[in-house]
Amino acid sequence: MLELFELKIERLADVLEHLYAELDALSQDVLVHEEKNMRKVLSVLARREDVNGKVGLSLMDKQRVLAFLLRSRTLSSEGTAQLREILRDIQSLLTHSSFLFEKEDFLMDAARGFINIEQNQIIKTFSIAAVVFLPPTLTASIYGVNFNAMPELNWTLGIRSRLS
Repeated sequence: MLELFELKIERLADVLEHLYAELDALSQDVLVHEEKNMRKVLSVLARREDVNGKVGLSLMDKQRVLAFLLRSRTLSSEGTAQLREILRDIQSLLTHSSFLFEKEDFLMDAARGFINIEQNQIIKTFSIAAVVFLPPTLTASIYGVNFNAMPELNWTLGIRSRLS
């Protein structure tokens, strides 16, 4: 039974190593940020965080089972030593999983930051366009009002002179 636990722990360690390699590649995409699709990067990061969470949960479940088995004192001294080694492996993998969670959170924050910067640039462009078109808009709104007390109406090129 302990050998089955060892195999499962080794498999989970392999999953964490693969996850780390993927996160390392994603960190290059996020931090270099050469017009990458940040929405896609966020989606991949969310899926990787989900996998990491499932691995961490599986490790904690195995840790509880093996701790219960250790407290039961039903194993031989060799089995107890093997069990303690498995528990140390699980603890180190849980630490590694926590590190990966922190890395995923950092990359998500960085990707969201780049998205915010892009959105701020777009809003800045719209703000400049609004300032550029403010004087013509103000002039059109003042002179677009229908009232008779405007001296410009009686000028040579005014509206009343053209209508009469």
